[in-house]
Amino acid sequence: MVEIQVNSEHTYQVKIGLPFRESLEKILTNHHKTLIIAPRSLQVQLGLHHSDVFYTEDGEAQKDIATVIEIWKILGEKKYGRKDAIVGIGGGATTDLAGFVAATWLRGIDWYAIPTTLAAMVDAAVGGKTGINTSSGKNLVGSFHSPQEVIIDSEFLETLSDRDFSAGLAEVIKTGIIADVTILESLNQVRDLSGARAIAHELIAKSVRVKAGVVSDDFKEGRLREILNFGHTFGHAIEKREKYALRHGEAVAIGLIYALYLSESQLNLDPAFSQSIKELLLKFSLPVGIVDIGFAELFSLMQGDKKSRSEELRFIGVDQVAHPVWLESVPESIAREVYDRIIQ
Repeated sequence: MVEIQVNSEHTYQVKIGLPFRESLEKILTNHHKTLIIAPRSLQVQLGLHHSDVFYTEDGEAQKDIATVIEIWKILGEKKYGRKDAIVGIGGGATTDLAGFVAATWLRGIDWYAIPTTLAAMVDAAVGGKTGINTSSGKNLVGSFHSPQEVIIDSEFLETLSDRDFSAGLAEVIKTGIIADVTILESLNQVRDLSGARAIAHELIAKSVRVKAGVVSDDFKEGRLREILNFGHTFGHAIEKREKYALRHGEAVAIGLIYALYLSESQLNLDPAFSQSIKELLLKFSLPVGIVDIGFAELFSLMQGDKKSRSEELRFIGVDQVAHPVWLESVPESIAREVYDRIIQ
């Protein structure tokens, strides 16, 4: 087992390689009442016999205020107090939801994250960002509320679909671009998705170490933590425009190419590096472009992104591998030119 420490409003451990059932039993023992939140698609696989389990819809559909209200009602009826806890078992949407419920109940009770997808293991479950979606955009309502522990059981990856594993690799590749070139080197050495699966433990540990370091230095995204959003401004706009039909990682993959092309334009990034990332994404069957769906709507969605300021577009770029640069007030004309490059 690998343990990685995160320092935020409190210190907690990300435990990689720990069987989740063993950990869950300890959590249930340590709290008088524990509500487990998990997607309905995992019901059979988890085989939970605990009395307090709330099954959600799959994916982003669960990150809705109506779902939160339903869970609040259960917590009230069962008289959950400050010594009780929430456990989120599932993908990033589930851990986002569970953390948000925990943050808002009694102004914050303990919660634990047990991610079951690669994307959640390397990104969503680590860092203390919680939130839900609104009609205006993704994660616009949320709170910084760190878990007590993150338990990563890689056995969940054995039943994870190839599509979902690939989607998680987009976040891994993002981490390589902004901070750790050895991640890219490892992925370039494997032949295909099965090769990436074989080194999943290594990829998870390296990605979590990067995120833990960034979050520990800048918990509430004063500035440094924004580098973790590389590829996400355009990616979130695509997600919203496509009504979340794409996996988060698939939208991020497109966003990575957008951010790289923008970096070529504004930071003189070597186009050969962009091409190498494009080839890496394609190797794992990730999208690298889109059909023309109209720039105006995407531009409006990017203006509404939580990373924008006064509707001025802000991006994270790179001028070389592992060297992120903040791009402030990107003109609409430049953003449109880059958009034209990713149309397939």
